[in-house]
Amino acid sequence: MMEIEPVVLEGAHVRLEPLAQSHFAGLSEVAFDADLWRVNSTAIRTAEELKSSIEAMLEAQASGSMLPFVTIERASQRTVGSTRFMNIEPAHRRVEIGGTWIAKPWQRTAINTEAKYLMLRHAFEKLGCVRVEFKTDALNEQSQRAILRVGAKEEGTLRQHTITWTGRARDSVYFSILDREWPQVKAELEAKLKRGR
Repeated sequence: MMEIEPVVLEGAHVRLEPLAQSHFAGLSEVAFDADLWRVNSTAIRTAEELKSSIEAMLEAQASGSMLPFVTIERASQRTVGSTRFMNIEPAHRRVEIGGTWIAKPWQRTAINTEAKYLMLRHAFEKLGCVRVEFKTDALNEQSQRAILRVGAKEEGTLRQHTITWTGRARDSVYFSILDREWPQVKAELEAKLKRGR
């Protein structure tokens, strides 16, 4: 049985800390860039929306359906974004990695690669997952490239899957990594991180 509980995941570039109310100040320094939410299902545009988002994630954590993290750059100790395990299905040994956003100055750095590596390693090697899922907006090509880059395989598109904060019916592209694929994906991610990518 998967035991989902708050844990710190730390690498050379990034530390993922379990989300807490105390992270509000750090998140508020980087969360209000409108470009971050342009093709997201939800948006965080104000301090009130950030507060509500943190409360909702902590409630979902308490119910066992989510484990949210803040993403911290180790070199500067700055909060640079957030990510989470979500849609947790212990009976099927499955989790989704999602809700990920990283402030612009840290995009296309080793931050996202290492965060995904740490989460995937935890999912497969500690939680015993047989499948890790990702999904993103069909319009979010940057996110799709990033998911493919960490070694996930595209599975298909669910049409008009989610109504976004703008009222648009979003098509969601699904990806996954399976436990039997993890050793190869792990080796490739470790090679990328050695190259600082």
